Amino acid sequence: MFTNILGYNIFNQDKKKFIEYLTKLNSKVHIISGNPEVLYNGLKEKNLFDNFVSENSIIIPDGIGTVIASKILKNPVREKIAGIEVMEDIIKFCEENKKSIYLVGTQDEILREFIHKIKIKYPNIIILGSHNGYFDLDNCKHIIEDINKKNPYVLFVAMGSPRQERFIVRYMSKLNCNIFMGVGGSFDVFAGKVKRAPKWMINLGIEWLYRVIKEPYRIKRLSSIPKFLIKVIKYKT
Repeated sequence: MFTNILGYNIFNQDKKKFIEYLTKLNSKVHIISGNPEVLYNGLKEKNLFDNFVSENSIIIPDGIGTVIASKILKNPVREKIAGIEVMEDIIKFCEENKKSIYLVGTQDEILREFIHKIKIKYPNIIILGSHNGYFDLDNCKHIIEDINKKNPYVLFVAMGSPRQERFIVRYMSKLNCNIFMGVGGSFDVFAGKVKRAPKWMINLGIEWLYRVIKEPYRIKRLSSIPKFLIKVIKYKT
């Protein structure tokens, strides 16, 4: 069920089986969208790495670089599992099972539009609260208190990597949520500010190329892919 890559256990089944596996867990869990950038950040920060490899975390192969790495190690994952799709599946599960969510991240305007769009698509979803992503991670007691007061089942954090992972890792033990997930720019996509790649590009594993074309500043972040794969090759040998 898992492929080991540089000490990380990567879920190697399909998305449907992941959701089934996730919803049967009774303990806190941090879902990590394991693309090379996120995993490489974990290799550089001990606090992140320790959380990523703990029994309270599950890493999904959200990135073509991670899929390639699994093939290099001859224990391939079944498919790339996109974090944005897992987020939506969790929202759907929560709506069907009357479980609640809390949202942290992005700008207030985008956050409001995201909530509006989600409520249209999932009218019975319970959103207990939200807060934008512009705050000091060392001085956010009011946010932690509000989340615990509302007591949501799921906490989605959309602040980009590694900031969102740092927030979750730092406060996971203090929060009463069951599921924690960093979702990057997913709020922006659902709000309509950013478009996801066409289906054919997603299927070919080149969604990253579409994002770089649309947002050229992302090209610097792609350097994590070869760095990550070089480490995998060295690890193999």
